[in-house]
Amino acid sequence: MAIPFWLTKLLVRTRLVGVTPRARRLTGGGTAYLKYYSDRVLSAPLDELLDSAFVPHAPGPDAIDLNQPTPDAPPARGAVSVGSTHAPSAPGRVPVTLPELSRAVAERYRRAGRTVNPDTDVVATHGATAAYTAALDAFVNPGDRVVLFDPCSPLFSLGAKSRHANIRWVPTWTEDGRCRYIAADFERAMRGAKVLVISDPGNPAGGCLANEDLEHIAWIAGGYGVLVYLDESFTSFRYGAAERPRSLAAMPGADRLTITAGSVSQEFGQPGMRVGWLAGPRHLVRACQLAANLTAPYVPPVCQQAAARLLSEPPPPDVPDRFRAKRQYTADRLRAMGLEPELPGGGYFVWVPVSALGLDGRAFAERLLKEERVLVGPGGAFGPSGAGHVRVSFAADDGRLREGLNRMAAFVERLKNPAAPAPSSEKPTEDAAASEGAKEVKDEPKPVFSRA
Repeated sequence: MAIPFWLTKLLVRTRLVGVTPRARRLTGGGTAYLKYYSDRVLSAPLDELLDSAFVPHAPGPDAIDLNQPTPDAPPARGAVSVGSTHAPSAPGRVPVTLPELSRAVAERYRRAGRTVNPDTDVVATHGATAAYTAALDAFVNPGDRVVLFDPCSPLFSLGAKSRHANIRWVPTWTEDGRCRYIAADFERAMRGAKVLVISDPGNPAGGCLANEDLEHIAWIAGGYGVLVYLDESFTSFRYGAAERPRSLAAMPGADRLTITAGSVSQEFGQPGMRVGWLAGPRHLVRACQLAANLTAPYVPPVCQQAAARLLSEPPPPDVPDRFRAKRQYTADRLRAMGLEPELPGGGYFVWVPVSALGLDGRAFAERLLKEERVLVGPGGAFGPSGAGHVRVSFAADDGRLREGLNRMAAFVERLKNPAAPAPSSEKPTEDAAASEGAKEVKDEPKPVFSRA
């Protein structure tokens, strides 16, 4: 007999629901994690999700499949078949990651000193956005407290708000590339919280968490029993002393409560591939997979295969030095404008205060786009402290980065000196353009990373 949902909720609170067969099937045997599962997962149609009639699993090689959902590629039309025509599946008939991708992700974490079982602890998602969505759907109910560092990615706050969560902000600042926060503020926000969402390195400020800060976070999260969603999308972009951190997910206290997200979009510049992943304790990963099954269960196998190849190959040796040079060049150009950005310890963004120019971040970004056709991120989207800032990315190619900063410098000069002439909307003549280009080449030093 099916148990009414209100009774299931009551049994979860009293921890008696763990004795039921459904609870054991739902968690894969880890009934101690039921208290973290959201109503969406607790009420999921488990029997149907585990039933091959609803979620077909790939047959063995000796079976003839007359239930395949897509036709074979027609050779006469020159089509190339990539990957399996079936969605990947696992024992229990729950769709999961392709083995080659799960192994590549597990090996990645092994090199960082963390043990991840590729068979049970990894799940592929449609990029980092879908990873976060799956985690929210799996663990967050309306009214649950979600702790965010301020500033942070707009995705974090928008996702929590869309689930009617109660957001608690922890103010942070960047100092010598390190993300700093006041311990008492953090501990106060963590009391009664359900999930802590952090990114290391941070976005937009580029602050990295030092080992002692990671140990503090692990200790507080373990003491209060708070789940940790750790986004490591920018972890390959670290500079200086921030290059070799310990793994939060392997620290005592946080090891059983941390689920880590990654993506090939940021690290490899492949946003169109739409492949991300979640890795962590299998009972948490299982809840995320069940939630994802209801929205976006199948990551295309060919994309997973390509992502596995990227993860398995060593990165180009010149990338760290090239991005260090781009970071320094961007910061130097911004300081030459009279702005005071903090040099980021990681990522490829610079967090720039602009309120001294008499504009907030939104007005600055809107006018810069309108007058100079240069796009920067308005700081207000990144948290309560961001209103007087903009985010500048140095991920663009060398030439566009240089030109964008040239235009931004002209815009800032006009803000400081309103009598300066505004840019003309008329197209310059070829001779004038050539003369101006020659003057720029003569007067402006090229960045050290420029190929121009």
